Amino acid sequence: MSRPVRILRASRAWLRFLLPAAALAAVLGAGALAWAETEAVPTYWEGLWRSLALVTTVGFVGPVPTSATGKIVSSVLMILGFALMAMTTAAVASIFVREDEISEESRERQFEQAVLAELGELRREVKRLRGSGRASADADTSGAVSRDDSGGGDPRGFGAAR
Repeated sequence: MSRPVRILRASRAWLRFLLPAAALAAVLGAGALAWAETEAVPTYWEGLWRSLALVTTVGFVGPVPTSATGKIVSSVLMILGFALMAMTTAAVASIFVREDEISEESRERQFEQAVLAELGELRREVKRLRGSGRASADADTSGAVSRDDSGGGDPRGFGAAR
């Protein structure tokens, strides 16, 4: 299997872990935002709403966080939301790409099988030719080399005709 296909499968596998992680981050982020931003986020449910808005890349719903903790939590939720969106998009795209690659892979396999079959035939032909070449070479070295009377000509018996 080629490397791009492995990468695409890996992106779908990561989605299994990223979705629960994003949900957990949204729930924990809601509590952190409610704790850190008491003026802007008065309740946990308001924090959950803001947390979901950040994870789904909508952005801030209401005032921007003022505390360092609120900013850090918001930043982590935004980055996690971006990663979730990117991985989801990659997983959906890989479904379509995979369908195209399956037919391409089968064509490549058929081509490789045809080339290997042809290579096997060529090896058998070379082996056969070497075997018949050895037989004729053995006959030539047994002293049956013919030359014409003049001493010239081809040692295989193909001398010039007079």
